[in-house]
Amino acid sequence: MPTTHPGTGRRRPSDRLLTVLTCPLCLSGLERADGALRCAARHTFDIARHGYVSLLTGHRRAASADSADMVRCRGAFLRAGHYDPLTHTLAGLAAELAPPDAVVLDAGAGTGHYLASVLDALPGAMGLGLDSSAHALRAAARAHVRADAAGWDVWQPWPVRSDCAHLVLNVFAPRNGPEFHRVLRPDGALLVVTPSDRHLHELRRSVGLLAVDPRKEERLRRTLADRFRHERAEPLEYTMSLSAEDVAGLVTMSPAAHHVGGAELRRRIGELAVPVRVTASFVASVYRPRER
Repeated sequence: MPTTHPGTGRRRPSDRLLTVLTCPLCLSGLERADGALRCAARHTFDIARHGYVSLLTGHRRAASADSADMVRCRGAFLRAGHYDPLTHTLAGLAAELAPPDAVVLDAGAGTGHYLASVLDALPGAMGLGLDSSAHALRAAARAHVRADAAGWDVWQPWPVRSDCAHLVLNVFAPRNGPEFHRVLRPDGALLVVTPSDRHLHELRRSVGLLAVDPRKEERLRRTLADRFRHERAEPLEYTMSLSAEDVAGLVTMSPAAHHVGGAELRRRIGELAVPVRVTASFVASVYRPRER
């Protein structure tokens, strides 16, 4: 499993971050100022004690974000190693696609788990994770000593300089094609992970997990086609052995948590023969930006 650094991450954003972020209100550069970041127009953004910078203000606040329970369950599930093959795949692809000193942006970074694995594969790189959940950002800010985290709604135009990133990650997160293209260098790469229609199919009926559109990958390519050239896709499929606790965490960390109550979920899981063998099935797709 890639080495991450949850206990040693910085409590303050890095100096290199200031070369990437911009003020979300006026687009000018940011500087440190008394425990905050501030632009020349004196727009000020607090640095949380957990180490991330909060850029969401007023009408820009995201309509929804992962809850504390979702983040807690996701962290436990990932630490248990169930998605390690995916983590290793992303690290290997990143090492092929980006230079060792790359700037890596993770759109919808969650806990920063995948960003940390990519940074381990790129020994001089810096990473920035964008997410709207304060609960996730607390973890992402400590995920790796070379990772920073900022509170932002990735559907909105990003507070990030144009042409600054060598690699953009997008793992089970919203896809903002125009911003992917704007922030990537012309020689950069976009790495997107989506579940296939076989992902977790054994649990859909039994515990209420939502089905995956079998044409999801096709729709992704069509959505990005105006700005990106599809270079290749890396399918990954394997079988996991999950305990009742693992299944509960898997449901709680997913959108299905909004559709199945706690008592009903416990009842359904109680009817399973555990451990349950469950399919993990993903597609990691590499895209290159088209000329502007």
